[in-house]
Amino acid sequence: MNFTNILFYVFAAILVLASLRVITARNPVQAALFLVLAFFQAAGIWMLLKAEFLSIVLVLVYVGAVMVLFLFVVMMIDIDLDKLRAGFWNYLPVAAVVGGVIVVEMAAVIWRAFPSTGTAVPAAANTIGQTKALGLKIYTEYIYAFEIAAVVLLVAIVAAVALTLRKRKDTKFFDPAEAVRVKRNDRLKIVKMDATVHAPVAAAETKEAP
Repeated sequence: MNFTNILFYVFAAILVLASLRVITARNPVQAALFLVLAFFQAAGIWMLLKAEFLSIVLVLVYVGAVMVLFLFVVMMIDIDLDKLRAGFWNYLPVAAVVGGVIVVEMAAVIWRAFPSTGTAVPAAANTIGQTKALGLKIYTEYIYAFEIAAVVLLVAIVAAVALTLRKRKDTKFFDPAEAVRVKRNDRLKIVKMDATVHAPVAAAETKEAP
């Protein structure tokens, strides 16, 4: 076992642990930070496969943009953690079955796709790591999927802004434009009242005495 294989197992182990913490962390901000850690480990695995472009794109796009936006939305909106986690363990059997099926299917695909023939596997950079080849694939064969993904991201940004700017009932809100347009007469109102004369206290006490 060489040093590259050791790095792969280290990255894979940290990736699996970080993925588990994403779905088990009680705080959504901590879950998002563990997701950032998982992205970094996946980028390290791409780097071991000599796909440097995909590794850098994974860090720049997902960690630098998507996760920052996600953290901003999570910290700005109110999330009821108790309601969110209610009934979480009730779905554990179904999730375990689905996860087991996915693991078996992936193992079957890997077992059939990589037979032990002794042939050298070409570097990933020769097939999927080049920027020009990815650009040609995206803007020719996968142009509709690319446009759909762009629309989905746009809708997500609009929804995040709408959730952030919504009016909350438990906070005080005022319109700065209305505060600037207010006039002096709207702030202060002078009311004229007739003067009232009260009897002296001493005179009132002498009248009440027997």
